[in-house]
Amino acid sequence: MRTGTPATISPVPHVLALFGPTAVGKTDVAVALARRLRARGERPVAVSADALQVYRGLETLTGVADAAQRADLEHRLVAFLPVTETWSAGAYARLAHAEIDRLLAEGATPIVVGGTGLYLRAALADLDLRPPPRPGVRERLMAELEAVGPRALHARLAAARPEVAARIMPTDRTRIVRALELHEQGIAHDDGGELWTRATRHPTRLVGLTMDRAALADRISARVDAMVAAGAVEEVRRADAAGASPTARKALGFAELLAGDVEAMKTRTRRYAKRQLTWMRKLPGVELVDVTGRSPEDVAAELLP
Repeated sequence: MRTGTPATISPVPHVLALFGPTAVGKTDVAVALARRLRARGERPVAVSADALQVYRGLETLTGVADAAQRADLEHRLVAFLPVTETWSAGAYARLAHAEIDRLLAEGATPIVVGGTGLYLRAALADLDLRPPPRPGVRERLMAELEAVGPRALHARLAAARPEVAARIMPTDRTRIVRALELHEQGIAHDDGGELWTRATRHPTRLVGLTMDRAALADRISARVDAMVAAGAVEEVRRADAAGASPTARKALGFAELLAGDVEAMKTRTRRYAKRQLTWMRKLPGVELVDVTGRSPEDVAAELLP
């Protein structure tokens, strides 16, 4: 059963954007779309819109396209940054804009693929981003987070900025830290403005992949097990020993696998997927496609008849 706005039969715009929760099968659908585009004489290239797939050495943990998938579809902006480096949406936006502009100038078709909402928007639109924290602030807050937990920091935020804290879950580590950073700099926090903007830099077709909740939960569990079998635990340990940056440590499962708690990683991933789906369903103009029980080729055929 398909949900949301029906996919329309229309020419492919300059940019095709594919969003969805973790484990929904975005990469497989992108590869299937690429095959259909090549059959039409186009040159598709994937541009990752994921906050953590940028890190070299965390490819298994972050779900970077495997060798076979990358042989079928070239992927840009994956596995290029050392795990010791910090990273931001602003830095990503500059690279993504340059990649997309270059591909369009070459006559290629960019397929922006991601599960990080802010990074998807950063790739497709111009952002009015808040300034980065002063040196040392994020590191200090992250250390406090590890020491006392997110709920304690959320309580501190609630005492200082109750209207901001009310919009953030007490377990949302990333947003709690960012809100406290802004508070310490005396900057008003408005969650970054609009959730989405129709004013994309280039004509864009935005597709959101959905899946039955129980089926997605099963896929997440199977995916985590596969990651562990493929060496994700060893990957995390190497990154930790190398001095992984605070931003690299935000990768789903990093802390959990470092502690040897696979079940906690599954739980955290399921919660994150729920937030991704909630965010996606609020996007104006998105074509929602239910992929439950369907092959990537079937989904691609619906999107590109």
